[in-house]
Amino acid sequence: MQPTPPEPSESELLQIRRDKLEGLRKLGIDPFGGSFDATHAPGTLKAEFVEGTPVRVAGRILSRRTMGKVVFFDIADMTGRIQCYLNKKEIGDETFDMFTGLMDIGDWVGIEGETFITKVGEKSVHTKALTCLTKSLRPLPDKWHGIADREIKYRQRYLDLISNERSMQIFITRSKMVASIRSFMQERGFLEVETPMMQDVAGGAAAKPFETFHNALGMPLYLRIAPELYLKRLLVGGLTKIFELNRNFRNEGLSRRHNPEFTMIEAYWAYADFTKMADLVEEMICHLAETFCGGLLLEHKDEEGNVTKTINLQRPWKRASYRDLIKGVDAAWFDYTTDQKKARAAELGVELGERMEDYEITQHIFEKLVEEKSFDPLFVTHCPKELVPLAKQNTEDDSVVDVYELVINGQEISPGYSELNNPIVQRQRLEEQAGEEIQKIDEEFITALEYGMPPAGGIGIGIDRLIMMLTGAESIRDVVLFPQLKRR
Repeated sequence: MQPTPPEPSESELLQIRRDKLEGLRKLGIDPFGGSFDATHAPGTLKAEFVEGTPVRVAGRILSRRTMGKVVFFDIADMTGRIQCYLNKKEIGDETFDMFTGLMDIGDWVGIEGETFITKVGEKSVHTKALTCLTKSLRPLPDKWHGIADREIKYRQRYLDLISNERSMQIFITRSKMVASIRSFMQERGFLEVETPMMQDVAGGAAAKPFETFHNALGMPLYLRIAPELYLKRLLVGGLTKIFELNRNFRNEGLSRRHNPEFTMIEAYWAYADFTKMADLVEEMICHLAETFCGGLLLEHKDEEGNVTKTINLQRPWKRASYRDLIKGVDAAWFDYTTDQKKARAAELGVELGERMEDYEITQHIFEKLVEEKSFDPLFVTHCPKELVPLAKQNTEDDSVVDVYELVINGQEISPGYSELNNPIVQRQRLEEQAGEEIQKIDEEFITALEYGMPPAGGIGIGIDRLIMMLTGAESIRDVVLFPQLKRR
């Protein structure tokens, strides 16, 4: 019995591909092709299949099965895949030998032929002519195992998209969802606008910004952490229904739920309040679920396809005050002193930072014992004013503001406010937030408010987290094409 020959090394595989590249050139074939006028895309052709149709279709070779003088091979692109059939007698020796001897899985080809159905019922293309469009110089990942190394999956996303159909579908769905969000807002009279991504004062959220420097102006600038303060200037100017689909940047940690560069939609609606904005968000998310997820019951599955949780988006969504939710954890919580709260937090298994204010301790309890345990939609309303310095104070309880925080799948998806439009109170709030760093207050924003901003409701929605929730992705890196990673 002959011993099994060893598998070729990576360098040997690369050399084999380069030798085939030279083989194509010797035949007068351009290994990196040119334009190809396709009549159909692979997945579309299969979905709209009509037998006996002349077609021109292009794609990447993903599998190949040679049986003597015939070859069955699959080509694919973002639309899906379709099987092709090649017969040596019909295609000719030169083309057949070129395809079987010099082309590999991973190469891009253009096919001219006619649709037919095989004896086993497979929709296919009977190849009459074949064009090399691009020679792949590296072998693709094993089709059965895909990208097992998450570092490679995120750093070389193109390999993940080739080998992992679920990843491809998530990013196609994301693109369609973003387009649908834009249409949803425009159909309701909202005007899309653009505001600066480089700002003199980083405002609109409590976060550490990325710093840069503008040489021509000779001044430091910040990548925006939120567009809020500029969008509100537009309310002052008379634009009464506006939104921006934007990129924000926060110089903070990375985690399963955080990427330093992320996508949001912020919207403002003059004369509305936080309750109207909650209704708008509820309607939008249900619209997305029904359009792209097949309904309002979302099943999250593991890699083996087993259902791990089901999120129920059926309306109406629950609304409860921040204070009542904390009382659900401990009915006497708001009767405790700060020291008693620290002790109670320890009993509840919640770790606290060394120097936390009273409201920060309560917020930590909320995040760990309410937010992270809420999977079906929950609008948390009337939060402490210290947490939301840009929201309007409640008229019945001056310790809270008129806001909601939408929690789904254990994380915040969207905040919404009745926006603070009193410039005097706004200055006081921002000064309290800035503390000793009073120079960080955006004086231009305060000046704009002094010209009069109409009462308004505002929302922010984290698009990345929203896509995670709707698609069942467990990490933000699975819904961001190129997540931030350490340098190799």
